[in-house]
Amino acid sequence: MQRTEKTKLRRAKKRKSSSTRWLQRQLNDPYVQEARRAGYRARSVFKLEEIDARFDVVRKGRPLVDLGAAPGSWSQYAAKKGARVVALDLLPMEPIEGVEILEGDFLEPATQDALLARLGGKVATVLSDIAPDATGRRLVDRLRAEAVGEAVVGFACIVLEEDGQLLIKLVKGAETAVMDIARPHFARLRLLRPKATRSDSSETYLLASGFRPASATVTETPD
Repeated sequence: MQRTEKTKLRRAKKRKSSSTRWLQRQLNDPYVQEARRAGYRARSVFKLEEIDARFDVVRKGRPLVDLGAAPGSWSQYAAKKGARVVALDLLPMEPIEGVEILEGDFLEPATQDALLARLGGKVATVLSDIAPDATGRRLVDRLRAEAVGEAVVGFACIVLEEDGQLLIKLVKGAETAVMDIARPHFARLRLLRPKATRSDSSETYLLASGFRPASATVTETPD
């Protein structure tokens, strides 16, 4: 990654100090700067890139679904690698070459039905970077993350082909419940924290590999 120069912002009269700190962090974040240089929409691409380099989760020519895709850096990365990508988010997304984009709430059954219809068959990989709205209350945020994680695992079990993979973002504390749900369906579970994850972030990633339509022996491997 290229060396970056530090930028210091003056606080604008109408801007809160917290907003100034956030903007300054963004401007000085080497991953943000590298994402811009490389033409990616968000720094989160480097989390997927690192995990993919280690575990081959994005495969050329294979179908992939990207949940919680906006603004689209994961879909950009997967499409550049030659995967066949269908992306879904609650928010509108600008078009991405090689990516089919759907707009809707993943937790709504009608949205999942529309997504399944668009996919038209099984996929090799399910990615989920869905982030439930944070409340600042740990228990509430954990329960929301668990609910999303349960829904994503359930969807993955419908749409994944045998030996498929699921990569899902979680918040600290939600891992145990979601792993318990995933355990009967995958041969291996790994908890990962990519280098691009900010030090003050509570997020972690669960990589579930070797999808089995029926129960299988599971090996859990720490990062």
